[in-house]
Amino acid sequence: MVKQRIERYFFKPNSIDRVIALLLLPLMLLYCLIMLIRFVSMRPRKMGMPIISVGNLTMGGSGKTPFTIAIASHREGVAVVLRGYGRTSSGTLVVSAWGEIACEVAQSGDEAMLLAQQLPHATVIVAHNRQEGIAKVLEMGAKVLFLDDGYSKHSIKKLDIILRESKRAYLPLCLPSGPYREPLWWGKKALIVEENRDFRRSVAIANPTQRMVLVTAIAKPWRLDEYLPDDVVAKHYFLDHHAFTYEELHALFIDEAATSLLVTQKDAVKMATFGIPLSIMELSLEIQPPVIEAIDNYIRSYDATKN
Repeated sequence: MVKQRIERYFFKPNSIDRVIALLLLPLMLLYCLIMLIRFVSMRPRKMGMPIISVGNLTMGGSGKTPFTIAIASHREGVAVVLRGYGRTSSGTLVVSAWGEIACEVAQSGDEAMLLAQQLPHATVIVAHNRQEGIAKVLEMGAKVLFLDDGYSKHSIKKLDIILRESKRAYLPLCLPSGPYREPLWWGKKALIVEENRDFRRSVAIANPTQRMVLVTAIAKPWRLDEYLPDDVVAKHYFLDHHAFTYEELHALFIDEAATSLLVTQKDAVKMATFGIPLSIMELSLEIQPPVIEAIDNYIRSYDATKN
């Protein structure tokens, strides 16, 4: 598939990919110049409450959603704003209001629905315009906001948390030579959080069966390999945020003589009504105290009257 080929080019480049990356350096420099002009032309301003952005500098998945769940789950008055990739709705939409889910997963997108289900006391909003989403949760009485993938929103005053993989095979270059959407700009503070140093993942399989077939629609699906049990008899990868249908999943289930489909929690929210046996990879994160302390300190020190 084209998308898998692109992901390999960016994140697992071979010798040919590296030559292509070098040939594309002039375009990369032009891209970086555009991003630099955009960065220096913006001035961050406070939006009425402390905002913590969880994101990454590269394209593709990095575990932003489970990290957000982990740091937001024990807080009061929390809201989450994200774009809502893969949703059928447009504009600004309330997915959950203080734990009461207000729409279907097709309208919200998979990540937003997972956040709504895993944060039962929070408010979750999807918005193409992040500032409109922030204004909405402020109107609804939120005290702390977690912003999904907001590093590039340079006009918003926030604490930027950047997730970084501990093992990186990709070239540290910007598009189109490498996977970076933009560099970590000088003068822009960010908390760099590295896997296996600042946080650790653990995965438990809920409802394991004898012949599980992995079915997933996440970016960089090879990230799951280290967590797969021996009972997985086949793997089927779909495009990130793919809208599964009963027909395609039932056909896979029959063709592979599966006893269950092994899926991530993000995938499971889109399959819950199909009646097909699921084994779910339940992901949890253990975050080191200094990261939590940095977030707490930012929230405590926030003063809405000062820029």
